[in-house]
Amino acid sequence: MFARRLTSFFKGSSTSSSDKDGKLGSFGRKAVSFVLITVTGGVALSALDDLSIYRGCSSKAMEKVMNSKAMIEAIGEPIEKGPWYNASLAVSHQRHSVSCSFPVIGPQGNGILHLKAVRNGEDSMFGFLQQRDWEILIMDALVHIPSNEGPQQTLRINVSDIVEPSISTNDKPSDPQEPVKS
Repeated sequence: MFARRLTSFFKGSSTSSSDKDGKLGSFGRKAVSFVLITVTGGVALSALDDLSIYRGCSSKAMEKVMNSKAMIEAIGEPIEKGPWYNASLAVSHQRHSVSCSFPVIGPQGNGILHLKAVRNGEDSMFGFLQQRDWEILIMDALVHIPSNEGPQQTLRINVSDIVEPSISTNDKPSDPQEPVKS
């Protein structure tokens, strides 16, 4: 009889300690699950933001490439963006500047565009959901043109907008204006 009570006492005490362990183990599993879900969500949002940056920069760059006579002469029309998985993207300064490279393909050849751009506009909580306005500072293309006859050509083409100085009607430089005194 005493042995039965003693074994039931130990069973009861071990049950209560296993309940505590079960509650702590359950809390630990929930905490680990929460941390893993949070980290996974953060990585997914970062990847989505990088994809938005890549699409914004590359579409702006493709607009300039389509209007570049040198690129059209080199690789022909239509010029298309190559596969995204061959692109590279480096973002810095709190996602305000970007360096990007991606392939372009034309009927006469192919190439790689390299660009550096800065973002215009304000930061927002869900900035990856809206289209950003990028200003391309530098854009060069390394173009490979295969040839059936003779050597193959590799050209470097500057695709950046080059602002030409305005032509004035006077041959002499304009005089500086006097500051207005108040």
